[in-house]
Amino acid sequence: MPLLICFAVVLLAAAAIALWPLWVRRCRERIAGQPFPAAWRRLLRRHVPLVARLPARQQLRLKGLMQVFLAEKPILGCRGLRVTDEMRVTIAALACLPLLGAARGVYPELRQVLLYPGAFVVDRPVTEGGVQSDQRRVLAGESWSQGQVLLAWDEVKRGATTPGDGHNVVIHEFAHQLDQAGGPANGAPALPTAEAYRRWSTVMQNEFDGLRWRLARGEPGLIDAYAATDPAEFFAVISELFFERPIELAAGHPALYAELSGYYRLDPAGWS
Repeated sequence: MPLLICFAVVLLAAAAIALWPLWVRRCRERIAGQPFPAAWRRLLRRHVPLVARLPARQQLRLKGLMQVFLAEKPILGCRGLRVTDEMRVTIAALACLPLLGAARGVYPELRQVLLYPGAFVVDRPVTEGGVQSDQRRVLAGESWSQGQVLLAWDEVKRGATTPGDGHNVVIHEFAHQLDQAGGPANGAPALPTAEAYRRWSTVMQNEFDGLRWRLARGEPGLIDAYAATDPAEFFAVISELFFERPIELAAGHPALYAELSGYYRLDPAGWS
């Protein structure tokens, strides 16, 4: 009899594991299908003008993604910050923009967002001359592979209200989250085929080298100098441009734009 009980328990556990994704999907569909709160709609219009560029169908999808994001991902205030609906709606809208095209879940590895009033300090280990020490850095945002995104609200708000400057800390950090899915950020997020990786690697390396070449000669360009830090930062910076200044990116860097459009499965240059 105990053997039969153990067997039944194992079967129930296996069934629960098998049915879990279906249950999660149905819960998300139910949440996304609920009416979008009127107060949130007003906050979007007032504080996230980028959303107004989206086609009606994409706006509707964004609102559904936002409702799932806010139901699953707590946004916690730090240093005494009280998180308001304006903060939650603004962050959710910008974080869900990169999810509009491809069905890749709602940042499955993200557990929470930590929101600071302004810039925050982190200690980073550095090694110089074989000696390891902590180096302090003042940041406006950071994405951790342990399931956290850290943001400074003043920078979030500035980026949201100026959608044409090409700088958006939320899009930047959540691009890192996509890049970090399954491993450390390296500028090559998950792609469907080996051929897609080869094409991505060729285009990104050419553009990365071109950026460093222009910077070495002091030549101006659309892509911010911070993108030359490493391939992971390059991907995050060009993702900001893809959503905020897509027409200029497509005109000045067509191959780069094509790769991002294929990855995100979106064509924001056509939204305007």
